[in-house]
Amino acid sequence: MSLHPLFVFGALTLFLLATQVNHVSCGSCRESKLCCPGRDSSCVVQKAPINAIIEDLSDKPCYCDHACLKLGDCCPDFKDACGVVDCAVSAWGPWSECDVECGTGMMTRSRTVEKQPENGGKHCPSLIQKRGCQGTQCPHNPRSAIKETAMLLPVTLSSSRRVNETNDIRRNLRLRYPKDPAQDKEYCVEFEVLKASKACRKEPNFSSLREGERVCVRCETQALRKNLGYRCAGHGVEDRATRWTALSAPHCHGKWIRLDAGSSVHDASCPTCKKGPDYIFV
Repeated sequence: MSLHPLFVFGALTLFLLATQVNHVSCGSCRESKLCCPGRDSSCVVQKAPINAIIEDLSDKPCYCDHACLKLGDCCPDFKDACGVVDCAVSAWGPWSECDVECGTGMMTRSRTVEKQPENGGKHCPSLIQKRGCQGTQCPHNPRSAIKETAMLLPVTLSSSRRVNETNDIRRNLRLRYPKDPAQDKEYCVEFEVLKASKACRKEPNFSSLREGERVCVRCETQALRKNLGYRCAGHGVEDRATRWTALSAPHCHGKWIRLDAGSSVHDASCPTCKKGPDYIFV
Protein backbone atom coordinates (compact mmCIF):
# COMPACT_ATOMS: atom_id res chain seq x y z
CA MET A 1 0.00 0.00 0.00
CA SER A 2 1.54 3.31 -1.01
CA LEU A 3 0.99 6.59 0.88
CA HIS A 4 0.25 9.86 -0.79
CA PRO A 5 3.35 12.11 -0.84
CA LEU A 6 1.38 15.04 0.59
CA PHE A 7 0.27 12.96 3.60
CA VAL A 8 3.83 11.81 4.25
CA PHE A 9 5.10 15.41 4.13
CA GLY A 10 2.41 16.60 6.57
CA ALA A 11 3.14 13.85 9.06
CA LEU A 12 6.84 14.58 8.95
CA THR A 13 6.20 18.28 9.54
CA LEU A 14 4.04 17.60 12.59
CA PHE A 15 6.70 15.26 14.00
CA LEU A 16 9.43 17.87 13.60
CA LEU A 17 7.29 20.55 15.23
CA ALA A 18 6.45 18.29 18.14
CA THR A 19 10.11 17.43 18.58
CA GLN A 20 11.05 21.11 18.50
CA VAL A 21 8.44 21.99 21.08
CA ASN A 22 9.69 19.32 23.51
CA HIS A 23 13.22 20.70 23.39
CA VAL A 24 12.36 24.34 24.04
CA SER A 25 13.23 25.32 27.62
CA CYS A 26 10.25 26.13 29.82
CA GLY A 27 10.32 29.79 30.96
CA SER A 28 14.07 30.41 30.99
CA CYS A 29 15.34 33.99 31.01
CA ARG A 30 18.89 32.79 30.54
CA GLU A 31 18.19 30.75 27.42
CA SER A 32 15.92 33.48 26.06
CA LYS A 33 18.65 36.06 26.85
CA LEU A 34 16.08 38.43 28.32
CA CYS A 35 16.65 40.86 31.20
CA CYS A 36 14.59 44.01 30.87
CA PRO A 37 14.61 47.07 33.16
CA GLY A 38 11.38 48.51 34.52
CA ARG A 39 8.09 47.17 33.22
CA ASP A 40 8.12 45.63 29.72
CA SER A 41 5.23 43.42 28.64
CA SER A 42 7.19 42.28 25.61
CA CYS A 43 9.90 40.81 27.83
CA VAL A 44 8.01 37.53 28.01
CA VAL A 45 9.04 33.90 27.72
CA GLN A 46 6.86 30.99 26.60
CA LYS A 47 7.58 27.34 26.20
CA ALA A 48 6.28 27.17 22.62
CA PRO A 49 6.73 29.80 19.90
CA ILE A 50 3.86 32.25 19.59
CA ASN A 51 3.05 31.03 16.04
CA ALA A 52 3.36 27.31 16.88
CA ILE A 53 0.78 25.07 15.25
CA ILE A 54 0.41 22.90 18.35
CA GLU A 55 -0.80 24.88 21.41
CA ASP A 56 0.04 23.63 24.90
CA LEU A 57 -2.77 24.69 27.25
CA SER A 58 -0.47 24.36 30.28
CA ASP A 59 2.02 26.79 28.77
CA LYS A 60 1.73 30.09 30.68
CA PRO A 61 3.96 33.06 29.91
CA CYS A 62 6.50 34.31 32.44
CA TYR A 63 8.38 37.58 32.41
CA CYS A 64 11.97 38.72 32.66
CA ASP A 65 11.40 42.42 33.40
CA HIS A 66 11.98 43.86 36.89
CA ALA A 67 8.27 44.62 37.31
CA CYS A 68 7.65 40.88 37.60
CA LEU A 69 9.11 41.02 41.11
CA LYS A 70 6.11 43.04 42.25
CA LEU A 71 3.57 41.27 40.03
CA GLY A 72 4.78 37.80 40.96
CA ASP A 73 5.00 36.43 37.43
CA CYS A 74 8.77 36.11 36.99
CA CYS A 75 10.38 33.18 35.26
CA PRO A 76 11.91 30.74 37.80
CA ASP A 77 15.48 31.72 36.89
CA PHE A 78 14.91 35.48 36.65
CA LYS A 79 16.79 36.48 39.80
CA ASP A 80 19.74 34.23 39.11
CA ALA A 81 19.95 35.02 35.38
CA CYS A 82 19.53 38.78 35.80
CA GLY A 83 21.70 39.25 38.91
CA VAL A 84 18.88 40.21 41.26
CA VAL A 85 20.02 40.02 44.88
CA ASP A 86 17.65 40.39 47.85
CA CYS A 87 18.79 42.11 51.02
CA ALA A 88 19.97 39.70 53.72
CA VAL A 89 20.11 40.60 57.42
CA SER A 90 21.51 38.91 60.51
CA ALA A 91 19.49 37.49 63.39
CA TRP A 92 18.27 39.89 66.08
CA GLY A 93 20.76 40.70 68.82
CA PRO A 94 19.86 40.64 72.54
CA TRP A 95 17.58 43.25 74.09
CA SER A 96 19.32 46.15 75.79
CA GLU A 97 18.78 47.13 79.40
CA CYS A 98 15.87 49.45 80.15
CA ASP A 99 17.00 53.00 79.39
CA VAL A 100 15.58 54.36 82.65
CA GLU A 101 16.17 53.20 86.20
CA CYS A 102 12.71 54.19 87.40
CA GLY A 103 9.42 54.39 85.55
CA THR A 104 8.43 53.73 81.96
CA GLY A 105 11.29 53.37 79.50
CA MET A 106 12.39 51.63 76.33
CA MET A 107 14.48 48.60 75.40
CA THR A 108 16.02 48.13 71.95
CA ARG A 109 17.64 45.41 69.88
CA SER A 110 19.26 45.55 66.46
CA ARG A 111 20.49 43.50 63.54
CA THR A 112 22.93 44.23 60.71
CA VAL A 113 22.86 44.05 56.92
CA GLU A 114 24.83 41.09 55.65
CA LYS A 115 24.09 41.59 51.94
CA GLN A 116 22.93 44.75 50.21
CA PRO A 117 20.14 44.50 47.59
CA GLU A 118 21.13 44.68 43.92
CA ASN A 119 19.31 45.06 40.60
CA GLY A 120 15.87 45.58 42.10
CA GLY A 121 16.11 42.98 44.87
CA LYS A 122 14.06 43.22 48.08
CA HIS A 123 14.88 46.22 50.23
CA CYS A 124 16.31 45.77 53.70
CA PRO A 125 13.78 45.53 56.55
CA SER A 126 13.97 47.55 59.75
CA LEU A 127 17.24 47.07 61.60
CA ILE A 128 16.03 48.27 65.04
CA GLN A 129 13.17 47.10 67.23
CA LYS A 130 11.91 48.76 70.39
CA ARG A 131 9.63 47.68 73.22
CA GLY A 132 8.46 49.22 76.44
CA CYS A 133 9.93 48.39 79.84
CA GLN A 134 9.55 49.42 83.47
CA GLY A 135 12.53 50.57 85.50
CA THR A 136 12.39 49.13 89.01
CA GLN A 137 15.32 50.94 90.66
CA CYS A 138 13.15 53.70 92.05
CA PRO A 139 14.21 55.69 95.11
CA HIS A 140 12.31 54.28 98.04
CA ASN A 141 10.05 56.60 99.99
CA PRO A 142 10.78 56.12 103.71
CA ARG A 143 7.24 57.16 104.57
CA SER A 144 5.90 54.02 102.89
CA ALA A 145 7.10 52.08 105.93
CA ILE A 146 4.03 53.32 107.78
CA LYS A 147 1.95 50.72 105.91
CA GLU A 148 4.28 47.82 106.79
CA THR A 149 3.90 45.37 109.65
CA ALA A 150 7.07 44.34 111.47
CA MET A 151 7.53 40.58 111.83
CA LEU A 152 9.46 39.74 115.00
CA LEU A 153 11.43 36.85 116.46
CA PRO A 154 13.24 36.69 119.81
CA VAL A 155 16.88 37.76 119.63
CA THR A 156 17.84 34.33 120.97
CA LEU A 157 17.06 32.93 117.51
CA SER A 158 19.59 35.22 115.89
CA SER A 159 22.35 32.63 116.25
CA SER A 160 20.29 30.04 114.36
CA ARG A 161 20.66 32.14 111.21
CA ARG A 162 24.40 31.45 111.27
CA VAL A 163 24.32 27.74 112.07
CA ASN A 164 24.35 26.68 108.40
CA GLU A 165 26.01 29.66 106.78
CA THR A 166 27.82 27.47 104.25
CA ASN A 167 24.44 26.18 103.05
CA ASP A 168 22.78 29.58 102.93
CA ILE A 169 22.84 30.69 99.29
CA ARG A 170 22.25 34.32 100.23
CA ARG A 171 25.25 34.24 102.54
CA ASN A 172 27.39 32.57 99.90
CA LEU A 173 26.47 35.21 97.34
CA ARG A 174 27.45 37.98 99.70
CA LEU A 175 30.80 36.32 100.35
CA ARG A 176 31.36 35.91 96.63
CA TYR A 177 30.38 39.50 95.88
CA PRO A 178 31.82 41.50 98.79
CA LYS A 179 30.81 44.82 97.17
CA ASP A 180 27.14 44.04 97.75
CA PRO A 181 25.62 47.22 99.30
CA ALA A 182 23.97 45.03 101.94
CA GLN A 183 27.33 44.57 103.65
CA ASP A 184 27.78 46.42 106.95
CA LYS A 185 24.27 47.87 107.03
CA GLU A 186 22.96 46.21 110.19
CA TYR A 187 21.26 48.60 112.59
CA CYS A 188 19.02 48.72 115.65
CA VAL A 189 15.73 50.52 116.25
CA GLU A 190 14.14 51.38 119.61
CA PHE A 191 10.35 51.37 119.93
CA GLU A 192 7.81 52.29 122.57
CA VAL A 193 4.90 49.86 122.67
CA LEU A 194 1.56 51.66 122.37
CA LYS A 195 -0.70 48.63 122.29
CA ALA A 196 -0.26 44.87 122.73
CA SER A 197 -2.78 42.03 122.63
CA LYS A 198 -3.39 40.00 125.80
CA ALA A 199 -2.00 36.90 124.08
CA CYS A 200 1.50 38.38 124.38
CA ARG A 201 1.42 37.94 128.17
CA LYS A 202 1.14 34.16 127.73
CA GLU A 203 4.20 34.01 125.48
CA PRO A 204 7.46 34.03 127.50
CA ASN A 205 9.48 35.16 124.48
CA PHE A 206 7.23 38.18 123.90
CA SER A 207 6.16 39.10 127.42
CA SER A 208 8.16 42.34 127.30
CA LEU A 209 5.82 43.65 124.59
CA ARG A 210 3.49 45.55 126.91
CA GLU A 211 2.00 49.01 126.73
CA GLY A 212 4.50 51.69 127.76
CA GLU A 213 7.53 49.38 127.54
CA ARG A 214 10.52 50.15 125.34
CA VAL A 215 12.08 47.39 123.25
CA CYS A 216 15.08 47.23 120.95
CA VAL A 217 14.94 45.40 117.60
CA ARG A 218 17.95 44.61 115.42
CA CYS A 219 17.88 44.54 111.63
CA GLU A 220 20.40 41.89 110.62
CA THR A 221 22.02 41.41 107.24
CA GLN A 222 19.89 38.36 106.46
CA ALA A 223 16.69 40.42 106.83
CA LEU A 224 17.76 43.44 104.76
CA ARG A 225 15.49 44.05 101.76
CA LYS A 226 17.13 45.40 98.61
CA ASN A 227 13.82 46.67 97.21
CA LEU A 228 13.32 48.71 100.39
CA GLY A 229 16.67 50.44 100.09
CA TYR A 230 18.53 47.86 102.19
CA ARG A 231 16.47 48.09 105.32
CA CYS A 232 14.21 45.71 107.21
CA ALA A 233 10.51 45.56 106.51
CA GLY A 234 8.41 47.26 109.19
CA HIS A 235 11.18 49.25 110.85
CA GLY A 236 8.70 52.05 111.43
CA VAL A 237 8.45 55.79 110.92
CA GLU A 238 9.42 58.35 113.52
CA ASP A 239 6.50 60.07 115.26
CA ARG A 240 3.95 57.73 113.64
CA ALA A 241 2.44 54.53 115.01
CA THR A 242 3.05 51.33 113.03
CA ARG A 243 2.07 47.69 113.49
CA TRP A 244 4.06 44.68 114.68
CA THR A 245 3.32 40.98 115.11
CA ALA A 246 5.15 38.01 116.60
CA LEU A 247 6.02 35.53 113.87
CA SER A 248 5.96 32.45 116.09
CA ALA A 249 2.87 33.65 117.99
CA PRO A 250 0.51 35.37 115.50
CA HIS A 251 -2.07 36.12 118.21
CA CYS A 252 0.52 38.41 119.78
CA HIS A 253 0.41 41.71 117.92
CA GLY A 254 -0.01 45.43 118.48
CA LYS A 255 1.24 48.92 117.69
CA TRP A 256 4.37 50.86 118.56
CA ILE A 257 6.20 54.07 117.70
CA ARG A 258 9.82 54.34 116.62
CA LEU A 259 12.02 56.36 118.94
CA ASP A 260 15.45 56.19 117.34
CA ALA A 261 17.22 54.44 114.48
CA GLY A 262 20.87 53.72 115.09
CA SER A 263 23.71 53.78 112.61
CA SER A 264 25.38 50.70 111.14
CA VAL A 265 27.04 48.43 113.68
CA HIS A 266 29.53 45.61 113.30
CA ASP A 267 28.91 43.59 116.44
CA ALA A 268 26.07 42.07 118.44
CA SER A 269 26.10 44.66 121.22
CA CYS A 270 23.76 47.01 119.32
CA PRO A 271 25.09 50.23 120.91
CA THR A 272 21.95 52.23 120.06
CA CYS A 273 20.10 50.18 122.69
CA LYS A 274 21.78 50.19 126.11
CA LYS A 275 20.78 46.66 127.11
CA GLY A 276 21.13 45.16 123.64
CA PRO A 277 18.36 44.01 121.31
CA ASP A 278 15.28 42.14 122.50
CA TYR A 279 14.03 41.02 119.07
CA ILE A 280 15.11 40.74 115.46
CA PHE A 281 13.27 41.64 112.29
CA VAL A 282 12.31 38.82 109.93
